[in-house]
Order: sequence, then C-alpha cells, then structure tokens
Amino acid sequence: MEMEQRRLGILDAQANGSRSGGPSFSLGHRAHRAVWKLTWALLAAWTPAPLHPWRALLLRLFGAKLASNARVHGSAKIWYPPNLTMEVNTLIGPVVTCYSMAPIRICAHAIVSQGAHLCAGTHDIDDPHFQLVARPITIGANAWVAAEAFVGPGVIVEEGAVLGARGVALKDLPAWSVHAGNPARFIRQRARITSP
Repeated sequence: MEMEQRRLGILDAQANGSRSGGPSFSLGHRAHRAVWKLTWALLAAWTPAPLHPWRALLLRLFGAKLASNARVHGSAKIWYPPNLTMEVNTLIGPVVTCYSMAPIRICAHAIVSQGAHLCAGTHDIDDPHFQLVARPITIGANAWVAAEAFVGPGVIVEEGAVLGARGVALKDLPAWSVHAGNPARFIRQRARITSP
C-alpha cells in the first residue's frame, strides 16, 4: 500500500509536515496540476457543451486516456488528468468533481451526471499525521452515477449499477443493482441492458 501511495506522488505526512501546511504531493505533481488548472480555466471551463472534442483534446494533452467519443462538460473539475480513463460513449456531466488522486476509470457507456463527486482520496484518521491515502474508483460499463451522488475512495460501481441522486456509495455496488440514500442502500435489481 505504501509503495502504491508513493507511485501516485503522495508524500509521507510525517516527513513533510502535511498536517501543519506542508505538501502532500511532490513538486512535479503540484506543478502539473497548477498548469492544468490554469489551462482548463482559460481554454475549456467556459466552452459550450458541443465542444466536447476540444475539451477531450486538452485532457489528453495533460495525460488523460479518453476514447474518441468520451465527453466531459466544461464546468466539470478534473483534479489530475493522468489518473482519468474514459472508455467509449462515456459522459462526465456539468459541475462534476472528479477528485482523481488515484486512478478513476469510467467504463463503456457509463454516465456520471451533473454535480456528482468521484472522490479517490481520503486521510488515515488513526494516523496522528493525518496521512493522505488514495484509492482507485471504477464506474462499470452501463452504470449510472446520478445527479449530486458521491462515490468514495476505492469503490467499484459494477456493470449496470445505479447510484441514485444524492446517494453516497462508500462500498462497492453490485452489478445491475439500484442503490440510493446516505449511506447508499439496495433498492432493487435493474433489468440488464445491452449497449447500443
């Protein structure tokens, strides 16, 4: 686990004094994010919906792995593009926060709706130095994260699963199931669909 955190650029909280204002990420990582944030603000955040190809190009230039028809709205916030993978016919809707401290993978035909929050980072609350910990998130094929829902670190929303509006998923959601609420609870099974 420690090696994986280092691979993600996360620094040791005790050695770097993260809890008292020291950095949690390497200088190179922070510089990449600063240039990315400025680029997105100047060249993408204000662009209208039909300019998905332009925004996808910018994301790719900064290290994201996007299929040719993946779509990201301009008002979305992608924290660190190299940790984002979007497969065919995927969507990150308006005002989505993609807090990609660890890899976030959005599989084919999956939708992340407006205002949703994919949060791949947390802290070790039992560590006196409040060590930052990042865990990958996967949104499975044909899954739907509905409006203003929250997906926590390490969660897998399996194929065809639905997290209802404002739902909070802190553990994996089984395939073709519907969950809602805080914390998300099972509502019912979803009919299996085939991608168009």
